[in-house]
Amino acid sequence: MKRISPSWRLWRTPTFRLALIYMGLFSLSVLALLGFIYFSTAGITTAQTDDTINAEITGLGEQYRRRGLAGLRDIVAERSRNQRQSLYLLIGPGAHPLAGNLDSWPEVETAPGGWLEFPYQRPTGATTESHLARARHLVLGGGFQLLVGRDVEERRTIEALIKNTLLWTLLITLGLGLAGGILISRDMIGRLEAINRASREIMAGEWHRRIPLDGGGGEFDRLAENLNAMLGEIEKLVGGMRDVTENIAHDLRGPLNRMRTRLEVTLMAGGSTADYREALEKTIAEAEGLIGTFNGLLAIALAEQGSLEREMTELDLGRVMEEVGELYEPLAQEKSITLTLEGETGAVIVGDANLISQSLANLLDNAVKYVPAGGSVRLTLARQGDAYALGVADDGPGIPEADRGRVLERFQRLEPSRGRPGNGLGLALVRAVAGLHKAELILTDNNPGLIVTLRFPIP
Repeated sequence: MKRISPSWRLWRTPTFRLALIYMGLFSLSVLALLGFIYFSTAGITTAQTDDTINAEITGLGEQYRRRGLAGLRDIVAERSRNQRQSLYLLIGPGAHPLAGNLDSWPEVETAPGGWLEFPYQRPTGATTESHLARARHLVLGGGFQLLVGRDVEERRTIEALIKNTLLWTLLITLGLGLAGGILISRDMIGRLEAINRASREIMAGEWHRRIPLDGGGGEFDRLAENLNAMLGEIEKLVGGMRDVTENIAHDLRGPLNRMRTRLEVTLMAGGSTADYREALEKTIAEAEGLIGTFNGLLAIALAEQGSLEREMTELDLGRVMEEVGELYEPLAQEKSITLTLEGETGAVIVGDANLISQSLANLLDNAVKYVPAGGSVRLTLARQGDAYALGVADDGPGIPEADRGRVLERFQRLEPSRGRPGNGLGLALVRAVAGLHKAELILTDNNPGLIVTLRFPIP
């Protein structure tokens, strides 16, 4: 695979191209602004010069008609003295100068309207300078002509200054825009390369790898934080899947081996019909346990995905509590356990009655299973602020605080529980149902025993 050099990759980045587009638009804006200033300044200056020349030549023409050639010559001679901007020249037949501050008639063609622009030599101290003049001539008749003009060297200097300013402004704008585009693109490429490098390492198996932050708190830092949070969740899910797989293999291998061994021993023994029936009944019981495990996994998956939200309706938590309590009351009496119900009426929420009943049944089943004979289990329902709290409290062995988060995972069973019936999915299902109902699951100490509380938000 051909490797692209960093410099060429920089030129191909969208950021750099976007910077070039903005630079071009800004340069065009500057060019348009300075061009407007230039043409406006040149136009106004030219118009003012032409207006002055027209006014003067009109006045001198009027003086010629009133005072004749001699009077006009005197006026031109008078105005020519100590003039630095206005230019005059009165010539007779044969282009012989009669008065004025120009030495000779300009050797340029006259434009329509009698206008002409020409260079002339202007004395400055002991030297002379070449200046530009704009003038208009008036034909007087009899071979006499009058030229009236203005020195426009200053205007030409201003126009040249504006042109130079325009050129340098464009060059500086292009240079700064190019430098800015390179800096911005290099920074973006560096950040993206850090993300790509971290992604490659994660794909290579380094699940703990995270995207570095630069500490500036900008958009890239927020993106990196979100990606890191997502990677953390993915790592957690992958770890959970690995644990689930290992636990499934551990917890299901035993029942499957027992089923196979029982069937093989029964076949080899060649027993009676009663023996075969007993073996099949035990195998069916084992299979029902496996089916229960998979049904529990399916219920947890559906609850976590929110696939059961469409089945939610209004339900009375007090009625659900009474029904589940009645179901487990005989089992509690059989173990000499006192089961009490304390609840208020009218605790109506929106939820799935079957899932909440199953969750409450799981909690009561655990409580009755682990509470010793003569103990007590208390089922309560009360309003707490903006939520209804449905709790199961017992005086059994409880769960150490360090293990309360772990027992909510799939197939997690504490060591004292390994020998008892169960698949380690009861509390995991309770947590999934709580998440589906936006409820809060809380495990606290009952001194002795455990209190499990589900806080359902009041609609």
